Amino acid sequence: MDNTHLSALQAKHAGIEARIKAETSRPLPDAILVATLKKRKLRVKEEIASAH
Repeated sequence: MDNTHLSALQAKHAGIEARIKAETSRPLPDAILVATLKKRKLRVKEEIASAH
């Protein structure tokens, strides 16, 4: 896998993490959205790990 794709995955992972932090800092976070984002983040993390 090339560095461009790996960098894109890392940026996507960081963006999802930022969305999770933003959602959980709200007074009434959407638990379903947070769970969905965490699953998406895990899939991206697994894809990054398989690229190494």
